[in-house]
Amino acid sequence: MPLNDWFQKGMTYEQYVGQMKQNREEMLSIQERFSLRPEDKERLETLREKGLRAIVLTEDWCGDAMVNNPILMKIAEAAGIEVRFLLRDENLELMDQYLTNGKSRAIPIYIFLDREGKEYAVWGSRAPEVQRFVDEERAKLPPKDAPDFPEKQKAMYGKMREKFLRDEQVWRHIADSIIARIRQ
Repeated sequence: MPLNDWFQKGMTYEQYVGQMKQNREEMLSIQERFSLRPEDKERLETLREKGLRAIVLTEDWCGDAMVNNPILMKIAEAAGIEVRFLLRDENLELMDQYLTNGKSRAIPIYIFLDREGKEYAVWGSRAPEVQRFVDEERAKLPPKDAPDFPEKQKAMYGKMREKFLRDEQVWRHIADSIIARIRQ
């Protein structure tokens, strides 16, 4: 199916938020607290003439989506990018075209389209700095067959979630990474 058709199939942000069952308040809280720098807004304003659109592959249970999606929406607003949301698990045909490292259905994935509906840029699922933090935290985990692995993994996810919810530097890394990708 052409990307334009996937875009048309997607939900608006309001529809996506309206159907959320997990992480809704947390995501909206980040959106309320995050703001672009004036220089970001200036740089993004120049993208308006490109008429970009974006397809977001996401799920409401995903912690990365919780932090990345509200930042994308601030960027989209500044750049005049129309955004549509598709649930990953209901759209595996598209998801499987955008696997991370050729094997992982990591989300969110942002597929930016030009006016003609051709792929302009793809971003996801994490900014490089955020990926390094996640990798460092995972490296501290015991082997998967260790008796304390489930407990340690749960604690790690809690630490990551708190960082995503509170650390404005994480938000800045995400914004910078997305902006760099679409300003190519």
